[in-house]
Order: sequence, then C-alpha cells, then structure tokens
Amino acid sequence: MSAQKKEKTPSQKQQGFGADVSRLLKIVTHALYTNHDVFLRELISNSADACDRLRYDSISNPDLTKDNPDFRICTYKDTTARTLSVVDNGIGMSEDELTDNLGTIAKSGTASLMEQMEHVGDNKGKLKLIGQFGVGFYAGFMVANKIQVVSRKAGEDKAWLWESNGHDGFIVREPSQTETARLDGKRGTAITLWIKDEASEFLLDQKIEMTVKEYSDHISVPIFLGAPELVAQDKDAKPINSTSALWMRSKNEVGKEEYEGFYKNISGGYDEPIMTSHWRAEGAIEFSALLYTPTLRPWDLFDPSRRNFIKLYVRRIFITDNLENLMYPWLRFMRGIIDSEDLPLNISRESLQHNPTIDKIRNAVARHILSDLDKLSRNDPAAYATFWGQFGPALKEGLYDATEHRQGLLKICRFYSTHDEATELTSLADYVDRMKPGQDKIYYLSGESLENIKNSPQLEGFKSRDIEVLFFTDTIDDFWLQSVLDYKDVPFQSITKGDVDFDSLDDDKSEGVNDNKGEDKKDTEKKKEDSKTDSTISALITKMQELLKDNIHNVRISKRLTDSPVCLVAPDNGVDMYMERVLRLHQKYEPNTKPVLEINHDHSLIKKMAELNDKGKDISDATYMLLDQAKIIQGEPIDNPSNFARRISEFMNKAL
Repeated sequence: MSAQKKEKTPSQKQQGFGADVSRLLKIVTHALYTNHDVFLRELISNSADACDRLRYDSISNPDLTKDNPDFRICTYKDTTARTLSVVDNGIGMSEDELTDNLGTIAKSGTASLMEQMEHVGDNKGKLKLIGQFGVGFYAGFMVANKIQVVSRKAGEDKAWLWESNGHDGFIVREPSQTETARLDGKRGTAITLWIKDEASEFLLDQKIEMTVKEYSDHISVPIFLGAPELVAQDKDAKPINSTSALWMRSKNEVGKEEYEGFYKNISGGYDEPIMTSHWRAEGAIEFSALLYTPTLRPWDLFDPSRRNFIKLYVRRIFITDNLENLMYPWLRFMRGIIDSEDLPLNISRESLQHNPTIDKIRNAVARHILSDLDKLSRNDPAAYATFWGQFGPALKEGLYDATEHRQGLLKICRFYSTHDEATELTSLADYVDRMKPGQDKIYYLSGESLENIKNSPQLEGFKSRDIEVLFFTDTIDDFWLQSVLDYKDVPFQSITKGDVDFDSLDDDKSEGVNDNKGEDKKDTEKKKEDSKTDSTISALITKMQELLKDNIHNVRISKRLTDSPVCLVAPDNGVDMYMERVLRLHQKYEPNTKPVLEINHDHSLIKKMAELNDKGKDISDATYMLLDQAKIIQGEPIDNPSNFARRISEFMNKAL
C-alpha cells in the first residue's frame, strides 16, 4: 500500500475523463456491442494499428526498429491474478499520448497520420489504420473492472502507465519495474485487463484462441498465445492467426484447391461452389470480394427470417457476418467475404446499416455477380441450368424490387417454353430472336408446375401456329410481371388473359400464297360450312351465358383452342388467372371479376350441344359440366362437387 502511495505523486493525481469519454463508456459497456467477444478484436486491431504505424515511421527512421524489426502481438491470461493481457511491439505512446488518446476521443493520432500521408508521394495510401484508438479500447470495460496500459514509445527511454476502473477517471504514472516488464522489448504497448467474474471464459486459452481466429485471423501481424518472453524463447512458436487473407491475393496466385478449401471452411458445406467470384474494386470505393455461389440450395432459402452469410471485414479485421444491408435479399444464397477499405471503424462498427458506403458496395457487388452469372450462362450452359434450378426463384425477386439491376437480371433469367418441348431453358433474348414475323408480344403461361401447364388447353392455338410460349412456374413470376411490363420494348402477355389476335400472324403466314385463281377450294367450303353453323353457335353461346350468368363474365368463341372443347381465361381488364389464385391463397384476395368461358366451335361436342340446343333440348347439365371441366383443368376448385358427381353418373349411365 505504501508503495502505491509513493508512486502516486501530486503530479500524477487522479484525472477525470473528458465528458465525451464518460458518455461513451456508458454506451460501450451497456449498449454498443451485442457480443462481448468483440473487445478482444478491438484491442488486437489497435495493436495491429500500432505495428502498422511503426512500420511506416521506420521507413524514414530505421533506428526505430533496429532492436527488433519483426512485429508481433501476444495475448495471454493469468488465472491466478485473473488478468488477460494483449501486448504489441508497435509504435507505443508517450505520457501525453496516453492522456490524450485514452482520456478523450477527440485525438487519436490516426486522423493526423492520415493527413500526413496525403503528402507522402509513393507511400501515399499504403498504410491503412483502423480508426480511433480510444473507442475500441473502451470495449475492454465490458469484461474488465480495471485496465492498465503500459507503453513506451519507439525511440524513447521512458515508459508510462495508464490505469482506470472505468468510473473514477484515470491516472498516468511511471510504471514499476515489474509493470514495465510486461512490454515486449524496448517499445510498444501492454494492455492488462482484470477480468470480471461474468467474463471468466476469457481466462481460458481455448476461448482466447477461438476469439482471435474468428475476428482477427487475417490481419497481417502474427498473433501468439503466450507472454512475449515465452514466445521469444520458443523457436517453434507458431501464430494462432493465419496472417494472410486469401481474398487479398491476386486471382492468378490462388489455385482451385485453395478456393474450394476456403469455401468449405467458411460455408461448412460439402458441395463445391458452382461459381467463384474474386475481384478487387477500385475507384470511388475500394473493397476486395471473394464470393461463392453454392451448388446446393440451403434448406431455408425461402425462410423470411433467413439472413445473408457474407462476412464483412474492414482492412482484414472481421466485423460481422450479419449486416442486413450488405447484400440484396435476392443474393442471400451467396457465401464469402467482403473486405472494405473505406468503412469507418469507430463507434459505428455495430451500426453500419445506414452507412452510404454499404449501399455502394451492395450495388457494386450485385453488378459484378450478375456479370459473372451471365458469363457462366454463356460459357457453361449445363452448370448454369443447375444454378438456375436451385436459385432462379430467389434471383427473380430482384425483378420486383431492385429496379436498378432489372436489366441485368432479365439478361440472366431462364424459362422453359414450348420450344424444344420444355426440355431446355431459354433466355428472353433467345425468345425474342425466335419470334414469328408479325409477333409483337412475349407470350407466357403461369402455373404451379411445368407438368401441369405444358398441356394446358390455352396453348393449343399457339402450338398449332408454332408460336412460342414461356412457362412461368414460380410464385414470384406473377408479382414481378406487375412492374416489369416488357423486355426490350416487347410487352409480356399472359395467354390466359384477354382475347388473342392471331390475325396478323395468320395473315403473314398466308402472304404470297394467292394464286390469282380465287380462294382455295378447301377454304371456301369451310367458310360455307361455318356460315351454316354461325346461327346455331350464336344461339348456343346465348343459352350458355344465360345458364352461367352467375359464374362467368361471358361466353365467346375461342381462337386459342384446337383440340379441347372449352377453357377459361381472364377478361381483358382482369387479373391473370394464376395470379388471382395466388393472391386468393396468400392475401385473402376476393376477385371482383368473373372469368370468360371460351368454346371451340369446331369441336364435335360443342357442335352436338349447338344442335341439341337448336332442337330445344336441355343442355344445362352439359353446360355446367363443361364449366367444371374447364375449372379442373385450370386447377380451380369446382363450386359444387356433389352436382358434378351426379352429372357424371347420369352421363355415364346414358352412355352405357
């Protein structure tokens, strides 16, 4: 006790924290960090800064590191004293710097150093510091009830000690010989934390090593587990961090096995990535990215609570793997790392969501991934088909809410269609290239599955005219189509909505066929036959509309049908039928329009009904059965299953 009193001279009296520090300490201790492990990340980050700064200063003054040119960080615990120490042999701090840097946050040394670097020719920008020392340092009070900092500035003879319990201000004094011995050689800083009972896990080597590997594995300064003197004596001592960052290396320096090994390490999966994107962005913003596209879809891809799994680093220091705005939701399947050079690492480390740099990174990453996917689709169609089958529905979500990337997304979208019997995926560009002369719309059909829709009766007229129809089988399709109205000025058109005008296509098909001998005999005979049946078909339509007035909008002759007797379509101003069903299922949508029943007037069943109706026979059961049949084919529930079953039985009885 007397020794302590002797050391605490009037010139070393207790000093109060600046008002800004007092407020900051409360925030740091109680609210800033959600995970207490980050205190060790902060302290190691500051130690790495100190080493980087001395490395920079030694360029102009080599004497600063002549005693030991190698930089290192040591972290170790003392279970008896209940302390955890982080020691570096970096630049160190003088008495005034200890007071300024740890007593206020207005001065940190970092800002002034960066200002100096702006005027240093070839070395400009080579040194990247983490940020304000004080802010990260105060995180130690989350786990410690007292912290001592012993520091000797490189090139100076005297060491100084800073001490605080985080409440009653701090003192700066000369350290004892024992306290000075904590330093690693003749320079640097040793931070010692007296660990609280609730943070006792940090008195375990396993916890220290695990935390270092999670947050600081890729910083360039080696980190050792053990006191500096023990590490120096052990020639076989190995750092617990890797000291290298794969994503910071050039693509030409990294082999396939390294990429795949790193993917499995960060993803925990056993599949191989279907695409690896590795690049460095330079310009207005600078960052490095190493991102992987998995081969297999995660089981929770469409879970609304699923977060992205991209790790954010800043200058090789791990920050978080749960930054909500770092990636677009429609790229949530990506795995990998983004390392920024521009993000500030100060009090906003845990609240980066609103930083404008994050928005710029997100947009730049999305553009690059879309470009890489486009290359994959052209260079390896089979691999891209595998990717699209797993992640296409998620990507298409971007068509709905990411207007700035819509063209890039449309470029890589793939769909099945009537082309090649729905066995090969096609792009919108290829569809447009194959459009028939006179065709001015991109036709599509929506449904729950490929098998359910590829034999839909609405397709018949298009197939007979060799007009390609795209198949949209994902729920998201009908949502993005509400905002994406066209592709390269060619509008999208559902074949189950409104009337279809085949006249321009049919006219083009017959152009140049006239042989100047009048109309083809077969066509003439067909027109005569049609004229005879026009009146009976009109009467049938009138009768069916009367019977079904409560169920449908109207009945009309179909241009779509060639083989089936009837089908349902949406009115011109109505909602697409599949979209209506989706809205009804998920949003309790109540449609205010009724469907249109189209009939194939060339079908034998329709002709027979027209004939019976013309003779005054009752066709009500047949009419209702046709409506129910159209609903079943469409995937819609029928209004009265009992009546449907009764009618089936009666018709079967008559037939037998």
